Amino acid sequence: MTEPIEPTMTIRQMCEKYNVTARALRFYEGKELLFPVRQGTKRLFTRRDQARLKLILRGKRFGFSLEEIRQLLDLYDMGDQQATQLAKTHELAQVHLEEMKAQRAELDEAIAELQAEMDWGAKQLAELKETETTA
Repeated sequence: MTEPIEPTMTIRQMCEKYNVTARALRFYEGKELLFPVRQGTKRLFTRRDQARLKLILRGKRFGFSLEEIRQLLDLYDMGDQQATQLAKTHELAQVHLEEMKAQRAELDEAIAELQAEMDWGAKQLAELKETETTA
C-alpha cells in the first residue's frame, strides 16, 4: 500500500521522505522538472511535485536522461488521458531495457573471464606452495 501524499511538503520533508538532497531538488527545479510554490524564501512542494519526483527518481534508476524524463512529464497534460505519455514511456522503456540487457550480458562475460583468471591464479599459487613444501 502506498503512503498518502501530503498536500505540500517543505524541502526538508522532501529530502527526508524521498532520500534526496536539497541541492538535487533545486537542480530539478532549475531544469523545470519540479515547480514548488514559493512562500517568501520557503519552497513548498505540491502533490504534483511529489508525484513528479517519484517519476524522476524511477526514470533515473532505469537509465532515462533528465531530458527524456522532462519530455515524458510534459506529455501528462496533453488531454488524451495520458495515452501519448504512456506510449512514449513504453517506447523509451523498451530501448532502455534492451540497453540494460546488453550491459548485463557484457558484465556476465567479464565476470566469467575474471573468475577464470582467478581460478587459474589460485591453481598457480597452489602449485607453487606445493613445490615449496616438497623442496
